Amino acid sequence: MVRLVLGSASPRRRELLAQIGLTPAAVLPPDIDETPQKGEVPRAYVARIARAKAMAVAAGEDDVVLCADTTVAVGRRILGKPADAAEAADFLWALSGRRHHVLTAVTVRRGPRLWERLVDSEVKVKPLSNAEVNAYLASGEWQGKAGGYAIQGRFGALIPWIKGSFTGVVGLPLAETATLLAAAGLPVTEAPQ
Repeated sequence: MVRLVLGSASPRRRELLAQIGLTPAAVLPPDIDETPQKGEVPRAYVARIARAKAMAVAAGEDDVVLCADTTVAVGRRILGKPADAAEAADFLWALSGRRHHVLTAVTVRRGPRLWERLVDSEVKVKPLSNAEVNAYLASGEWQGKAGGYAIQGRFGALIPWIKGSFTGVVGLPLAETATLLAAAGLPVTEAPQ
């Protein structure tokens, strides 16, 4: 029997998988260095990290390993998970009043085979006030979130426009993930009879 192994500690990714009826048989977040390489551009970075995560998960030959990585990009600048409130504030001001890209790379591995997809969504943040930034920082919701925000939380009220995959911005683009899982032998849905 094929088992789904999720290589992520993200509760959001588990919640998104549950939306499409999947519960991982195991959750094995890999411990890898996620530091961007010198001169690395956001698209190459996020794809490299998702692939490295998938390769680092110890799983059986028939297990389907699912890993993903999400980053926020402002031009060539990578906005990962802020280290503290000061860095989160810096990120929020960098996003204020402008569009940015949320890149989520998904890698599925079964044995030696890999299936990969990068989903690029464009997000616009309204011009932020000091009160809005301070209230968001005080909420603590920014912690552990790429770019210092969670679109599915309070920050959603500050995003008037998105082009692309909402679930990709949250951290796991479901349509693309379902396609990759099916290619690896783990169909998500069956056609109605």
